[in-house]
Amino acid sequence: MPPVVSVHEYVLRPDVDPEEFERALRAARLRGLFDLPGLRDVQFLRTLRGTRGHAYAAIWIYESREAWEALWGAPGDATPTEAYSDAWREWEDNVLARFLDRDPDTIDFAAYEEV
Repeated sequence: MPPVVSVHEYVLRPDVDPEEFERALRAARLRGLFDLPGLRDVQFLRTLRGTRGHAYAAIWIYESREAWEALWGAPGDATPTEAYSDAWREWEDNVLARFLDRDPDTIDFAAYEEV
């Protein structure tokens, strides 16, 4: 099965110190908040050039569509927020939400299946 790559776009609130956000990303990784079944890797990126100045993105790489669907549901049938893992709810509600300009569940994102 081909991997699934999910791209999440993060826009920080204007009052957020980017270095503090980056420290929070590293701390979340160390705490194991990204130890999800089927997740191969996550990479956090900072904008260097483009239309999304002063923004961040995360690239989430899952081993397969089955692994991705087990966590997030099939396309058109998303897993309800209350069914997310404790680690993911901690990540969204207590880490990510402190920095973003919107609710973490409303960020721009897209999931892609390798062809």
